[in-house]
Amino acid sequence: MRSAREERLLLAGAAGNLEVVVNAPASTPRGLALIAHPHPLYGGTLDNKVVQTLARSFTAQGQVAVRMNFRGVGASDGVYDEGRGETEDWLVVAAAMRARFPDVPVTLAGFSFGAFVQTRVAASLEHRRMVLVGPAVNRFSVDAVPAGTLVIHGEEDDVVPLAAVLDWARPQSLPIVVVPGTGHFFHGKLVELARIVNHSCAC
Repeated sequence: MRSAREERLLLAGAAGNLEVVVNAPASTPRGLALIAHPHPLYGGTLDNKVVQTLARSFTAQGQVAVRMNFRGVGASDGVYDEGRGETEDWLVVAAAMRARFPDVPVTLAGFSFGAFVQTRVAASLEHRRMVLVGPAVNRFSVDAVPAGTLVIHGEEDDVVPLAAVLDWARPQSLPIVVVPGTGHFFHGKLVELARIVNHSCAC
């Protein structure tokens, strides 16, 4: 497949402009993946390497990969809103992207704080699946997720301990894909992360 086309744009959100990057496959899209980055107060941006890995994985599958900078990051206006405004902003982006790429399945993907935000987005968005990487279940009140959600976590994560994720997943009977020998940011394991996503999410 030819390389994905990248487009940077600004969308109007409740707190001002939202910086969005769209990577679209050269072929007719087979899906739409909305990918949320980690905590904006700790250096999280849409260019985070885990988020970029997810975007490349989805575009390789023929899906449109959409990333957005949260409020106060990059060219996005506003300030951090503890997940509330961030959820509203993603719903704005989701509506715009679904109008632009209609009639394709939607995947909500997120890393760390972004995974928490996407669980909130999911409550208002029908017909979607979820991919959560390093979900910050020990730092935020992360709701239960639909059956079939793909959750990937590093065995040696010292930001969100694996035990905390297992405690969150256990009442849901939710399987967790554990990547051995890596921490929260998947140093040295991004290829393995991509392989898991490609194997589990190919449409």
